[in-house]
Amino acid sequence: MQSFDVVIAGGGMVGLALACGLEGSGLRVAVIENYPPKMPFSVSEPYSLRVSAINAASEKLLTHLGVWSAIKSMRASAYNGMEVWDNASFGRISFSAKERNLTHLGHIIENNVVRDALWQKASELRDVTLLSPATIKKVVWGENDVFVTLDDENMLTARLIVGADGANSWLRNHADIPLTFWDYEHTALVATIRTEFPHDGIARQAFNGEGILAFLPLSDPHLCSIVWSQPATEAARRQALDKASFEKELAVALDMSLGLCQLESDRLTIALTGRYARQFAAQRLALLGDAAHTIHPLAGQGVNLGFMDVAMLLGEIKRLHREGKDFGQYLYLRDFERSRKHSAAVMLAGMQGFRELFEGNNPAKKLLRDIGLVLADSLPGVKPQLLNHAMGLLDMPKWLEQLQVEVTN
Repeated sequence: MQSFDVVIAGGGMVGLALACGLEGSGLRVAVIENYPPKMPFSVSEPYSLRVSAINAASEKLLTHLGVWSAIKSMRASAYNGMEVWDNASFGRISFSAKERNLTHLGHIIENNVVRDALWQKASELRDVTLLSPATIKKVVWGENDVFVTLDDENMLTARLIVGADGANSWLRNHADIPLTFWDYEHTALVATIRTEFPHDGIARQAFNGEGILAFLPLSDPHLCSIVWSQPATEAARRQALDKASFEKELAVALDMSLGLCQLESDRLTIALTGRYARQFAAQRLALLGDAAHTIHPLAGQGVNLGFMDVAMLLGEIKRLHREGKDFGQYLYLRDFERSRKHSAAVMLAGMQGFRELFEGNNPAKKLLRDIGLVLADSLPGVKPQLLNHAMGLLDMPKWLEQLQVEVTN
């Protein structure tokens, strides 16, 4: 039987970030993951269809973890502007890094690039043990320890087990934590697109009555990753369209902003479901990332929310350990839970309200959203606050906010 202080179920971006962050704290950490990444990454590979908009707060955390330069050396695209508009009317808002004297607002990065960099880092750390391929067969919670049995019958003990095993979390289900969930009644169609005009490092989002289309700039000036959120029937129809017809509909849906579009990949569809765990922590258990919450991909904030879960839990575990307290006790995990449940609830409510406002062609609703966009774009003080939210600057725990790190361009 192997003894650890923290066992992390899930070796994705969020679980690995926690493992890397605990290095040097004097705690022994194990990560259990059934699907190790394919190594090494090659820039000759086609772009992955799963990307994230990594904001400034997440960039700061990844820099602190010592993986940002590795991510940049693989493939990452800085975006220096954002444009949001309603195709059917005059409503429009834009954000520029230059307006705030910033070099960029965030980066569009393939999920596998972030994960590969974190995996490589974790594999080099003295206090981190990667158990992979491996799955959890059984977990028993005791008063002072968690007892974990793996599929190969090996057993582990820990003071805290962390569920970072995704939206369909086995650990959350095994712990009988209730889940509130709802169908967004939308499906995301994702693909890689080559555009006639260069994207100029601007992330674009167009609304129409039936859906939301985002063009996220990649490192090639003419390549974008698209996320087209729309009713399931429309997503299925567009996935089945011949290439030329799909490209034509896509260019029109973006109001020809980047000219003609050329499909460069398969078209993948993902049903969109919102999830919110009733508890983010329990005795000797904490949930992070998609295991605790999933939100609409409207603003690309899902993984950023997960990284701030990591930052908050890191700070709490290290503080409690320094003070000689048992960080696996639910009593001590409640501050983490309260803080992250609040942030997730605010984000979920905000995304749902925003989506509902931009859905449909009701004239009163159209007027309201158009006036709202215009006012947000023109009233003093509004845009900076919106941008601070988008960059994650209002969701950082104190230790990360105060941390002095050199964030590279």
